[in-house]
Amino acid sequence: MPRINLLPWRAELRKQRRNQFFMGLGGAVVAAGIVVLLANLIMGAIIDNQHSRNEMLQAEITALDQRIKEIVDLEAKKESLLARMEIIERLQRSRPEIVHVFDQLVRTLPDGVNLMSVKQKGASIELKGAAESNTRVSAFMRNIDKSGWLKEPDLEVVEVKPATGKTDAAAPRASEFTVIAKQVSAGAGEDDL
Repeated sequence: MPRINLLPWRAELRKQRRNQFFMGLGGAVVAAGIVVLLANLIMGAIIDNQHSRNEMLQAEITALDQRIKEIVDLEAKKESLLARMEIIERLQRSRPEIVHVFDQLVRTLPDGVNLMSVKQKGASIELKGAAESNTRVSAFMRNIDKSGWLKEPDLEVVEVKPATGKTDAAAPRASEFTVIAKQVSAGAGEDDL
């Protein structure tokens, strides 16, 4: 028996094309979904990689900040040590000066003058003492002025008081004085030796 198709062939062809279109459309949607999924996975991997790099850089920056802080601390310690070394060197250089100053004090002290205290602040020396008369205080100041290790004597106070322990009007009197003198640096004093 012969086969007779009573259906229109065009409708069958349309149906076949529609099925092919929907299959192609479905394949395109699946392909687009796969592409979007792959792009999402790749972008996620790139973002994760960048985050890990940023974390590594942040850790390195923190380590370098710590090293910089240590370097700054070491620089401060170095400056402190250099300042201490400078002070020690200055003290070593000025060590013999005090011997010369005391020697000059003994040499400049005239008879009848006694020193009760000697105080030094920087280059300034305060000398307190007692003398038998104001003339002896003047001689002491002239001797200081001629000294190689002391200069610029300045008389601060002179008080005439009875000698210690005596209240008698005929008792000898003493002139208590305070003289401020300047110490000459080592370079200027060595020339006089």
